[in-house]
Amino acid sequence: MTNAFDRRSFLALAGAAGLSSLTSACATGPAGTGPRVVVVGGGFGGATAAKYLRRLDPSLRVTLVERSTRFITCPFSNSVIGGFRSLEANTFGYEGLRGHGVEVIHAEVTNIDAAARLVVLQGGEKLPYDKLVLSPGIDIKWGAQGYSEADAELAPHAWKAGPQTLLLRRQLEAMPDGGVVVMSIPANPYRCPPGPYERASLIAHYLKTRKPRSKLLLLDAKDSFSKQPLFIEGWDALYKGLIEWVPLSKDGKVTQVDAKRLTVETEFGTRHKADVLNYIPGQTAGGIVIAAGLADSSGWVPVVPQTFQSVKAPDIYVVGDATSAAPQPKSGFAANSQAKVAAAAIVASLRGQPAPDPIWMNTCYSLLSPDYGITVAGVYRVINGKIADVPGSGGISPKGASAMFRGLEASYAESWYANITQDIWG
Repeated sequence: MTNAFDRRSFLALAGAAGLSSLTSACATGPAGTGPRVVVVGGGFGGATAAKYLRRLDPSLRVTLVERSTRFITCPFSNSVIGGFRSLEANTFGYEGLRGHGVEVIHAEVTNIDAAARLVVLQGGEKLPYDKLVLSPGIDIKWGAQGYSEADAELAPHAWKAGPQTLLLRRQLEAMPDGGVVVMSIPANPYRCPPGPYERASLIAHYLKTRKPRSKLLLLDAKDSFSKQPLFIEGWDALYKGLIEWVPLSKDGKVTQVDAKRLTVETEFGTRHKADVLNYIPGQTAGGIVIAAGLADSSGWVPVVPQTFQSVKAPDIYVVGDATSAAPQPKSGFAANSQAKVAAAAIVASLRGQPAPDPIWMNTCYSLLSPDYGITVAGVYRVINGKIADVPGSGGISPKGASAMFRGLEASYAESWYANITQDIWG
């Protein structure tokens, strides 16, 4: 059943999630002189947390540690692979955060000493903290199915935006018309549940418009996926005969990768040869939280639902893709929403107040072509001690919608991206 919702109201609520019970101030200029909060990771979760900590309490001394001087977003990176967007359009710096009084340090974190409340940087510098926010994103499960870090230069995963994105795009450009692109899609959980299927759509768009005799084979370790009816409907309308999806039950699970030969082998011994091989491997939480002992046997970090504190270290908060926060997906929007809730909880804790009752929002736009969009949205609260969908909230795009409707969804996606990146890095 599709639930109707008003996007303007939805996005307005999402921007305020977790913040309504605290007084917000717009902080700019030099850092404060109060408690020190260190944030590790400058993506959707970490950069949001740093900015909103300062907005909620300008007295805080907030330090963001991020290895790169520029952040490249995964959202809209599939459009780069599809050939109709530049990587520069997905690239953001940290000048805006500095303008909000956040100290930004570009360095590698080598250790978290939770007992001493210290973040250790490469070179030995130590940053003390009263509260710590970790948003390290994902790491790749190197070695699984025989896929190594060196293999990624031959068969790119492109699941971290940047050089891998451009490598996959160049390989598509170099492939002869009539070639075969093979994508391998992992089992859940992984970053951005609908992401592989959006990528498939936009690779198909590239092939249809540039190399129409080519084919795209999707080998999937699942029998179902996010927004599946909408994707299948769109593929039938836009790319009939170009995309072949092979689910788990039809031998879609890849068990071995040979990147040098651009071949994969599936569970029942079938071998597939590619001209371009996009192998999306299994993933875990970013290595720093695993090294700090914050992840459980799943490879992800369990958190206290109301605050996103680590269940293993109460002065450490973990947000974004690294967490176990189902039914919230591992998405940029979810990370942004989680970071605002964590920021509000930190400010409340430092003031000796109870954490606000949180509400999280998420919306996932997917492009099937530059002018064909689909959407799924959700609203979440803590119900009976667990994060849960709010009954009757959220919804998905309708099936059978007109071309105009799908075009509007695509334009909504562009507007969402412009707004959320301004909210985070502006």
